[in-house]
Amino acid sequence: MARDRYESPLAQRYASREMQYIFSPDKKFCTWRRLWIALAETEKELGLPITDEQIAEMREHQDDINYEDAEAREKVVRHDVMSHVYAYGLQCPKAKGIIHLGATSCYVGDNTDIILMREALNLVKKKLLNVIQELAGFAENNKELPTLAFTHFQPAQPTTVGKRATLWLNDLVMDYQDICYVTDSLCMLGSKGTTGTQASFLELFGGDHEKCRKADRMIAAKMGFNRCYPVSGQTYSRKVDSRVLAVLAGIAQSAHKFSNDIRLLQHLKEVEEPFEKTQIGSSAMAYKRNPMRCERMASLSNYVMADLMNPMMTASTQWFERTLDDSANKRISVPEAFLAVDGILALYMNVVDGLVVYPKVIEKHLMAELPFMATENIMMDAVKAGGDRQELHERIRELSMQAGYNVKHEGKDNNLLELIAADPSFGLSLEKLKASMDPKRYIGRAPEQTEDYLNEVVRPLLEEHKEDLGMKAEISV
Repeated sequence: MARDRYESPLAQRYASREMQYIFSPDKKFCTWRRLWIALAETEKELGLPITDEQIAEMREHQDDINYEDAEAREKVVRHDVMSHVYAYGLQCPKAKGIIHLGATSCYVGDNTDIILMREALNLVKKKLLNVIQELAGFAENNKELPTLAFTHFQPAQPTTVGKRATLWLNDLVMDYQDICYVTDSLCMLGSKGTTGTQASFLELFGGDHEKCRKADRMIAAKMGFNRCYPVSGQTYSRKVDSRVLAVLAGIAQSAHKFSNDIRLLQHLKEVEEPFEKTQIGSSAMAYKRNPMRCERMASLSNYVMADLMNPMMTASTQWFERTLDDSANKRISVPEAFLAVDGILALYMNVVDGLVVYPKVIEKHLMAELPFMATENIMMDAVKAGGDRQELHERIRELSMQAGYNVKHEGKDNNLLELIAADPSFGLSLEKLKASMDPKRYIGRAPEQTEDYLNEVVRPLLEEHKEDLGMKAEISV
């Protein structure tokens, strides 16, 4: 760790080594060399005078990048790709003349970006599945635990803790579907040349259009893709980057929503994120248990959602077949979105794995509000006992206002049941009224909906990808 210059907190504090490696110089430049080898092999197979000896020499030095030579050359020529062509040529004197033959810089730059984004998306998919698995277990374990539901953060009809968790789950399942679609739609740029016309390759292949078409398909296959974009300028459309980051921003939206809910529940003392024995919540207030992990999730999520604007602006302002004002921006915006989402999912997994539920507090809050919510049932019971529905409706409205006044203005407990029991027009005893206060009478199909959702949506998804499950998240700080 360097202490005399800036280093990104995304690398220092948040993202996994696995995700950091995907966007590392080693991964990038080794992929460049793999692409140059794939190009040379393809050109040889299509009839150009390239030898097995030249290709073997390139393979021999695929992974031992001579960075010093490349960096020294770039100071002279101000061109990163040509600097690495030069450095590769120093190591491969026999192949020097055919490295990068017919290609433009975007052949290695853009194809590498696609390859790295696909690898990073697959890692995000894997981590997303593991978060879904953790949440599914939480939903199953709490599917029958009644809790006060909120609309507008005001008390509403009860739900269950597990049913609420399915709302978080459903957002993540939608994110998973989106990321699968975008990952599957990624294509290689291929070998399109300086303006996307393949003019240089048409020249190399003596005017043979079919060989130009084959070259794209062959290079893609060698790099693990089944197709290239059918048309392009010099670059693949920068709209691809905005589509990828839109998916990452979608995950950030879902994580932010979850983190907000947990922070509100922690304020209510109903559910808490994990808090370690030696963890300090506040430098001043020793008793505090701040929801720092969820706050960090929200903070990183804000960054990812804001970062989406970068590729959107870049894509919208590219001129004709390409401009270079995309380069510096996408070197930062794309990797950092992935690093941030990687950190978000690690936090999400860690928080869910250690969530603490306080059933007694949940019950206390629910029972304080349940008499108001039970008034319709109480009114129906009174009608069955011979009361007049219209008169009872008015009377229960008045008593509800009185009980509400007692709670809000005098700080007393909700005494609505006592007020109703004391009113002869209802003909209901306090004991019978209290007996009707079973929270499970008011949660509707929440447990069944939870189980249905897990059985019909979540468990089949997890079973299909069970080889990707079993991850545990470690957070640095």
